[in-house]
Amino acid sequence: MIRNRTRVLSLSALALTGALALSACGGGGGDNATAELGTEENPVQLGVVGASEAYWTTYEDAVEAEGISLDIVDFTEYSQPNPALSEGELDINQFQHIQYLADYNVASDDTLQVIGATVIYPLGLYSTKHDSLEQIPDGGQVIVPNDTVNQARGLLVLQAAGLITLQDGGNAASNLEDVIEEESKVTVSALDAAAIPNSLPDVDGAIINNDFLNNAGLTGEDVLFEDDPADPASFPYINIFATTEENADNEVLAQMVEIYQSNEDVQAGVQESAGGTAVFVDTTVEELQTSLVDTEEAIRSAGQ
Repeated sequence: MIRNRTRVLSLSALALTGALALSACGGGGGDNATAELGTEENPVQLGVVGASEAYWTTYEDAVEAEGISLDIVDFTEYSQPNPALSEGELDINQFQHIQYLADYNVASDDTLQVIGATVIYPLGLYSTKHDSLEQIPDGGQVIVPNDTVNQARGLLVLQAAGLITLQDGGNAASNLEDVIEEESKVTVSALDAAAIPNSLPDVDGAIINNDFLNNAGLTGEDVLFEDDPADPASFPYINIFATTEENADNEVLAQMVEIYQSNEDVQAGVQESAGGTAVFVDTTVEELQTSLVDTEEAIRSAGQ
């Protein structure tokens, strides 16, 4: 496939600042920042985690077919795309759910906004050693992601599965220190979400984000236990497109969201990448933004 208008950038954490500065002539800033967004002179800078997934190529082609010039910027860690968006090096990102964005906004005193929903993924417990929860032994080793939001959600999954007990029943801010060891069947440690698939053979089970199921050679059918996307309590885990307050009403970005939500080839690719676990969400931006504000308020209250 010839790409004559877009490029995919893969940035490591160490090279992030310098590499983005070099690309400042794109949509995020630089000499062409005043040009209309989405033109060849000022392509939209979209930050994602895992641009190697085939559906991003499909999406890129669909966006360009509508006359929007797009650069996909691939990040290696969840911690990178929001600061890049805040600093003006991106115009939009798509890698996180509402809960993650709320946590970032509160921790960073930022005001990033939701402009559209994508999917909600159940978060699941997987194992290559055991075929059922019952086979996980007392004292078994289980890994959860080490980022704040996914760690809390992963711990709640383990508690619902009957493998651990959390202080006060657990909540969206739970961490490893909240695990009551004497009341838990397994011991839990944390690792970067992207590194967990490679460590799965060494432990009895792991909470694996859907972004990395393919890396582990797994599909949704391999899950031992997962939370329920249909539960109203899962609403903050809807994945989203995010941008800055200044760009929240940008028509080009809104069109990009609509393409993602309506293109059947893109949706098929997302579903394939997710191992059949993705649940596409049809909800308004207003509902999403209300959930973001409510979640931010809950986080602030919990920290007081």
